[in-house]
Amino acid sequence: MNASFYTAARGAMTQQERMNVISNNLANTNTIGFKSKSAVFSDLMYCVMHGQEGVTHGTGVKVERTNTDFTSGGMTASAEGGYNYYIDGDGFFMVKDQITGEISYTRAGNFSLSVKGDEVNLITDNRKLVLDENRNPVQLVEGKLTAKPGIFKFQNTNDMQAAGFSEYIPVAKNGEPQLAEDSKLIENYLELSNVDLAKEMSDMIITSRAYSYALKMVQTSDEVQQTINGLR
Repeated sequence: MNASFYTAARGAMTQQERMNVISNNLANTNTIGFKSKSAVFSDLMYCVMHGQEGVTHGTGVKVERTNTDFTSGGMTASAEGGYNYYIDGDGFFMVKDQITGEISYTRAGNFSLSVKGDEVNLITDNRKLVLDENRNPVQLVEGKLTAKPGIFKFQNTNDMQAAGFSEYIPVAKNGEPQLAEDSKLIENYLELSNVDLAKEMSDMIITSRAYSYALKMVQTSDEVQQTINGLR
């Protein structure tokens, strides 16, 4: 009975984690450049049932990782005269933290200008410097940008780490960033979030029901245990 109790409890916690992922997707439906995520499950240890050779029972599941869907979310026109860009094709903008120097990557091209001393830099909403194809900060000099934002791509995007603000940090398996020569930069357009609202709503209903069933199993296991204790 303890096994069924803890398996059900583990299931409820796992569904709660999945619900958190779905809720985050829904909250970012209108966030420029946001990429939806999905929870990936893995089975916990299986045990051989006592006296039943070859018959096993599981001990629940856990969320192994979250996958990020890097497909394009479509494009929308922005007001002219700003500094907004859309990447037509694969790749990311390379941005640099002004304090730590850390490099991260984003598809969100809603940039603006920031004055720092005698320099006027192109920055993200998170106040990170936007870099050109030579990995130098894009600046405004005499009313014109020194270069266009560079577009960089990776060998693959598997397991890139989310850094917040629709930014990502590559891991070793992604390889080194390379210029995405096949991609184009389109001005005065932005990339929308790729969250599929209908899918997220249906996933939320499924997850909610699975969570309820897991809690019901916890309750049933507890009731059976109480009945057994009452017979002693």
